[in-house]
Amino acid sequence: MLACARIGAAHSVVFGGFSADALATRIQDADAKVVITSDGGYRRGKPSALKPAVDEAVARVDDVRHVLVVRRTGQEVAWTEGRDVWWHEVVDRQPAEHTPEAFDAEHPLFILYTSGTTGKPKGILHTSGGYLTQTAYTHHAVFDLKPETDVYWCTADVGWVTGHSYIVYGPLANGATQVMYEGTPDTPHQGRFWEIVQKYGVSILYTAPTAIRTFMKWGDEIPAKFDLSSLRVLGSVGEPINPEAWIWYRKNIGADTTPVVDTWWQTETGAMMISPLPGVTAAKPGSAQTPLPGISATVVDDEANEVPNGGGGYLVLTEPWPSMLRTIWGDDQRFIDTYWSRFEGKYFAGDGAKKDDDGDIWLLGRVDDVMLVSGHNISTTEVESALVSHPSVAEAAVVGATDETTGQAIVAFVILRGTAAESEDLAGELRNHVGATLGPIAKPKRVLPVAELPKTRSGKIMRRLLRDVAENRQLGDVTTLTDSTVMDLIQAKLPSAPSED
Repeated sequence: MLACARIGAAHSVVFGGFSADALATRIQDADAKVVITSDGGYRRGKPSALKPAVDEAVARVDDVRHVLVVRRTGQEVAWTEGRDVWWHEVVDRQPAEHTPEAFDAEHPLFILYTSGTTGKPKGILHTSGGYLTQTAYTHHAVFDLKPETDVYWCTADVGWVTGHSYIVYGPLANGATQVMYEGTPDTPHQGRFWEIVQKYGVSILYTAPTAIRTFMKWGDEIPAKFDLSSLRVLGSVGEPINPEAWIWYRKNIGADTTPVVDTWWQTETGAMMISPLPGVTAAKPGSAQTPLPGISATVVDDEANEVPNGGGGYLVLTEPWPSMLRTIWGDDQRFIDTYWSRFEGKYFAGDGAKKDDDGDIWLLGRVDDVMLVSGHNISTTEVESALVSHPSVAEAAVVGATDETTGQAIVAFVILRGTAAESEDLAGELRNHVGATLGPIAKPKRVLPVAELPKTRSGKIMRRLLRDVAENRQLGDVTTLTDSTVMDLIQAKLPSAPSED
């Protein structure tokens, strides 16, 4: 990535778990000339092949001149003479010195594809100057970075924007010492993350709510076995964090003393936009709180009027920011339609939000994750947080399914904590728990205990697929799921689930 930036070649990093299909559409859309891959990578201690998907993808496109292959696992690979080149053979014979060239601040730095709710993935274009400015500044300010003494660890994959901004560009620009980990949190054992924190004296940890909820499910005793006293700032990224998970994270990982920074931003924004500042902001579990200095964000209603404190609506950005996306690669019209058409002169992120009585911002998830039940807007995030606050529930995903009576009915899929048993009474108990927490209107109509939830490879719950199941529809695209068999299990289970009727 850094070598590409140095010679002014835009890079487009694709997550290693993607299929040949997904890879081919991205190569084609970006009109890529060179693909860099390796023979394989390691997952759960075993080599997993990468090049076969590349070979299949490149066979479907016209303009790729070379495939540069890093030898990593030493496994057998198919070889296309004239096109495929071994990294070590080319790189080893280059001079050690390279004179960098200067590029304009608006020179394209990278294209990163993000899934569109409809249609093909969108190639988000970021440029050099503004992007680097904001990733470096936010990484320094939000984590209170002390480059001389901190050991920083962001657990994201480099193939997602969090990895680009907070593993590669921000931390390296700031001279941070950091941990990079290839592997899963449960290999060779479920304490793997905490073992790494203890071993390297990690002082700043940046991870995702989906990981935190998984650790909750595994039990408090696992992190308790390790010395986590080096940690001084904890961060959360990827989706709104439920208060219950926030409190668990601070208590079990942060010894009830560390600040937790819940950061809101997107592939499109390039860098953090809304976040508490450690030691500055009085924390509120579950809230991203305030726009960072220089960022103008607010919540508006359907008519684009700013809502008063206590009101809810749509999150918008009202002034430009340095690391903003410049367009959707090759599709300026889609860029305008997607982000700028809903509210004139404002960037609409696609997220619902509310302001509390102090004017702090609480994210409510994607607008298509807001359910309309009997005329009430109910956020899936709030119902999920209510479910997770019950001692039997480790993780929850909630969708609105079409309902003749109420418009939408709330259907909840829950993963139970290790010790909880599935029983006839549990569904009723969970329904009442949500009713007591949020009010009777928010009670799920159906509650289904499941073993796993369908997640994308970046850990986001695919509520769209759960909606398909809840409405007995043919499943949509499952190519970005980590494990598509999860859906078969859920579908098989659905008919037997008791409904409150």
